[in-house]
Amino acid sequence: MHVYIMRHGDAALDAASDAQRPLTHCGVVESQQMSRWLAVQQPAFDMTLVSPFLRAQQTFNAFSENVATRGEVETLEMLTPSGDAQAVGDYLQGLASEGVESVMIISHLPLVGYLVSTLCPEQCPPMFATAGIAHIDYDAKSARGTLCWQESPSRLATAM
Repeated sequence: MHVYIMRHGDAALDAASDAQRPLTHCGVVESQQMSRWLAVQQPAFDMTLVSPFLRAQQTFNAFSENVATRGEVETLEMLTPSGDAQAVGDYLQGLASEGVESVMIISHLPLVGYLVSTLCPEQCPPMFATAGIAHIDYDAKSARGTLCWQESPSRLATAM
């Protein structure tokens, strides 16, 4: 199964609560930039899993302008910043067992880094830039993944 893990775009610091922090204009632009780039490699996903926090939902909206979802879009409480990476890993194992081939996850630090190391035990939790994406090739039989690449908006800008 191909698992793509994305951190939300740049978010405002001021809000009534952490869950209500909206994306900045820059956050919308970088989320769209990353989705245009990713659409060339993975134009659609079988399933998309999104944190309920506003900035993640807005990242999904910007992202989905360029990348299609063939299947279900689920908002999951376990994808908040303090979510349990092992619980998310177990959920992904279940999806892989059901035959899901590609999943996009939109979440937050520190969960996104911990999730990479949960799926790929030989990896230390990597840092994610805002709107950064990691691609993991996950083998359900061995319950282990391989980190294929990690990309960020600033690295894309440098490459161009």
